[in-house]
Amino acid sequence: MIIGYTTGVYDLFHIGHLNLLKNAKGMCDKLIVGVTVDQLVQYKGKSAMIPFEDRIEIVRSCKYVDAAVPQYSMDKLKACKELGATMLFVGDDWYGTDKWKKYEEDFGAEGIKIIYFPYTRGISSTKIAEALKTVRGWTADEKIHKEGR
Repeated sequence: MIIGYTTGVYDLFHIGHLNLLKNAKGMCDKLIVGVTVDQLVQYKGKSAMIPFEDRIEIVRSCKYVDAAVPQYSMDKLKACKELGATMLFVGDDWYGTDKWKKYEEDFGAEGIKIIYFPYTRGISSTKIAEALKTVRGWTADEKIHKEGR
């Protein structure tokens, strides 16, 4: 059985997310998706508009996903090894970077192949959030502050 793994924040779930999950599932028997917890999103200097519990439920409900798990760490190699994944799926914006060339070596040494998928043109959670700010006049940070999270 081929187990695949991918991770993401999956904030403001959109067609790009769906395309990634659909394509990933087409290459493995079991697709496990790590959904970034709110604390790790904040560590990366961002804020999710949708709370973790809702984001993981949305991902878990996707027909291409066999299991959704919390992502507490940026260590994708450790996660793949713990989950028994032999394929890691990521966006092609990472392809060819020094960091990911090194990852390819490290993952390859463990028998894990990194598969790069093209981003869906013209769509991203960042663009959706910017549109919401323009239309509604608020951001995730303002929403969190108002709710006292």
